[in-house]
Amino acid sequence: MSRKNQYLLPFILVTSLFFLWAFLHNINPILIPHLKKACQLNDAQSALIDSSVYLAYFTIALPAGWFMNKFGYKKGILFGLLLYGIGALLFLPAAGTRSYNMFLFALFVIAAGATFLETIANPYITKLGDPATATQRLNFAQSFNGVGAFVAPIIGGQFILSGIEHSETTLQQMAADNTLTQYLQTEADAIRMPYTVIAVLVFILVAVFYIVKLPEGEGTEQQSGTNEDKFSLAILRNPQVRWAVIAQFFYIGAQVGVGSFFIRFSKYVMDLPEKQAAFWLGSIAMVGFMIGRFTGTFFMRFIAPAKLLLMYAAISAVLLAVAIMSGGILSVYCVMAVPFFMSIMFPTIFALGIAGLGPASRMASSLLVMAIVGGAFFPLIMGRISDMTGGNIQLAYIVPMVCFLVVTWFALSQSKKNTTVQLSAGH
Repeated sequence: MSRKNQYLLPFILVTSLFFLWAFLHNINPILIPHLKKACQLNDAQSALIDSSVYLAYFTIALPAGWFMNKFGYKKGILFGLLLYGIGALLFLPAAGTRSYNMFLFALFVIAAGATFLETIANPYITKLGDPATATQRLNFAQSFNGVGAFVAPIIGGQFILSGIEHSETTLQQMAADNTLTQYLQTEADAIRMPYTVIAVLVFILVAVFYIVKLPEGEGTEQQSGTNEDKFSLAILRNPQVRWAVIAQFFYIGAQVGVGSFFIRFSKYVMDLPEKQAAFWLGSIAMVGFMIGRFTGTFFMRFIAPAKLLLMYAAISAVLLAVAIMSGGILSVYCVMAVPFFMSIMFPTIFALGIAGLGPASRMASSLLVMAIVGGAFFPLIMGRISDMTGGNIQLAYIVPMVCFLVVTWFALSQSKKNTTVQLSAGH
């Protein structure tokens, strides 16, 4: 077998993993309104869906890196897939008991598995072939991250959301008629079949990865420097790294907030039905995100990444300002335009943060992955603002707008350095 053919099947399999964690992140905008309804939550409580996912990334990122270094890529992928599949199965008892805490735990377990997969797949895919084409392979694999981003809301909107949106008065009447519990249980049960299918598909992947022989050398590698050098928090003394971590923290908060409350936002500003809002999110906003990944990579041939990041972050802030101050379909269009400009932000901040660090980039990379805990923090603020203002989720979008201003400041500081980087990671 030629060396090229030796890498083909492993490359295809590892590329499929990019879809899995993208699906996880982008199904949340469906789960938030659905579980808000099924479990009778307020906006702040429903935001805990994002918190459970991104807290898993924060707590599991370093253990996942340690596991990969000690046991190798293949075992790390298998362990991550097992966690992902087990988490999906936990949705079944969660739905049966309509327990919100169980739903949150199930999401945490899935996200822990996704953290393993994301931590391992990015570096491993660069080793499946000629080192000279590693960047091209990684960028190609990232396209499946974009596919997951737009497929998840469409599938979730079709198979999870019922389209039934009762008023408070109707719910009170159903409670008086003793039919409310049955209705809520029907809504919760809608989650069973999709997550059963997800679990089955993931366990099939476990079997395939177990059987397939991955290329030699997938284990630990010798690295220069001591463990103390690689894993010291002293790297945060470097302003480049410190501010990149801060920018990533705020960016992920903005990314999650923009998408997670989109269905609620659309309902609030123009009374858009939930199924139609889910379809718009997937077929327009997240398709824009995927296209933005490709066009952003192309634009960086002519525009320095930091300057492009500056332009895109500023445009995103302006779009959200318009969405907050206007109303109706204009507000919805402005929010749907934001994912196109968000598309380059995670990988560009990541690349700017580790540029020129040498061996120290390993610790910086781990911290940049951990920084996505911002996705657990800022949606809670948005939910709290909405609850305090009588459900005004439109006003809550001031939170991601401010987050984009922080990214704009970071990009401005980096653009003065004329640093040239390439997209190196996807989210």
